Amino acid sequence: MKNPVSINPATGETIGTYPRLSIVDAKVKLVKIKKTFDSWKKTTFEERSVLMNKLADILDDEKEKFAQLATAEMGKTIGQSRKEVEKCALVCRYYADHAMTLLKKETIETEAIKSYVTFQPLGAILAIMPWNFPFYQVIRFAAPAIMAGNVGVLKHASNVQGCAYAIEEAFINAGFPKDIFTNFNIEAESIKEIIEHKTIMAVTLTGSESAGRSVAAIAGQNLKKTVLELGGSDAYIILEDANLETATDLATFGRLQNNGQTCIAAKRFIVIESIYDAFLKLYTIKMKAAKMGLPTDETSYYGPLARVNLRDNLHLQVEKSISQGARLVLGGVVPKGKGAYYPATILADVTPGMEAFDNELFGPVASIIKAKDEKHAIELANDSIFGLGSGVITSNKERGEKIALQIESGSSFVNKLVVSDPRMPFGGIKNSGFGRELSGYGIREFVNIKSIWIE
Repeated sequence: MKNPVSINPATGETIGTYPRLSIVDAKVKLVKIKKTFDSWKKTTFEERSVLMNKLADILDDEKEKFAQLATAEMGKTIGQSRKEVEKCALVCRYYADHAMTLLKKETIETEAIKSYVTFQPLGAILAIMPWNFPFYQVIRFAAPAIMAGNVGVLKHASNVQGCAYAIEEAFINAGFPKDIFTNFNIEAESIKEIIEHKTIMAVTLTGSESAGRSVAAIAGQNLKKTVLELGGSDAYIILEDANLETATDLATFGRLQNNGQTCIAAKRFIVIESIYDAFLKLYTIKMKAAKMGLPTDETSYYGPLARVNLRDNLHLQVEKSISQGARLVLGGVVPKGKGAYYPATILADVTPGMEAFDNELFGPVASIIKAKDEKHAIELANDSIFGLGSGVITSNKERGEKIALQIESGSSFVNKLVVSDPRMPFGGIKNSGFGRELSGYGIREFVNIKSIWIE
């Protein structure tokens, strides 16, 4: 059993080694976790709220420590790491304040003396989480699940185990019972046995399409609920009436945020042909000006990818797209030296059938696609196996709303990049997964929606 090593993607230096948890020890822990749930589910929302607010305070008070850890382990710029931790505290406070209302029993008018719907916790929820938002992805699942009366079991990515254990410690320091939230540093091969264990009642996964298919198959065989948030190739339609300064500013940040490693990042820019050349010219200037550098440098716009192999795979996708007819406008060359760096890259004249159109490019690479008109732009946006996020950039908000309603995705934003907000449901359709996180819809994913009828 090989212990995972955390490597700084900016320098190649080893940060730490984290001992694996054997499947035998994991099963012993699961028995304890079940006992903890049996007690935790009896607590009141008020009791849970006090602890969740304490967790938010810890995230705020120790923000710099957590941010430095996230930057060291996966390479996001330090400013964005700080914002990630701040958002975690925001989500904790949202559910601490609203869980009781979101899960309030609903009276149903029937011929019964009394009839209503109540929402009861399921038990232990297994979360299989990725490295790109090592704190937020976890809190986004854990805060609503635990406020609903469940307990959380985390299988985090191997390269961010420092973050995983830091989150576990934060829960303990906030005063939560020891087994309310537990990090399982297990091998991928052990996930099947964990899902099959009787203590695990449901699974949530954020990750690749292949991982989602595998986990969903195992969970399905064991009749366990799943929520999947998978990949995306988000389309942003740039209409001919768009303000080009605004559009290119959004496109630059949208493609370079988190070093381009975001499921809901803007990836395919579908531009009406009358402004195509002007958009591309201005966009190239701004992407070229964005500074790539050490993620700890406050002036860096973006840093390295999380691992060298991810950078190399991305480069292969770029080269394949070029061989298929895409035009390289900027970047596309692997830098020399240490670190998993890849430059801001623009591929123009991308069409369906090309790698850069059909598949997700998880890094600072933008695909520019020409559309004849609005109708063609919508068709191109929907010509995808993915359906996570999308956007429309236009000076006509009503027109933008009408188009947003026609794009096949879990969310569509007009004149703004897609973001996750605890007040709004988050998730996708098609190969981007199913189920929802956040909001009232998210907290109800992992509860028993139970009907009560009294004659």
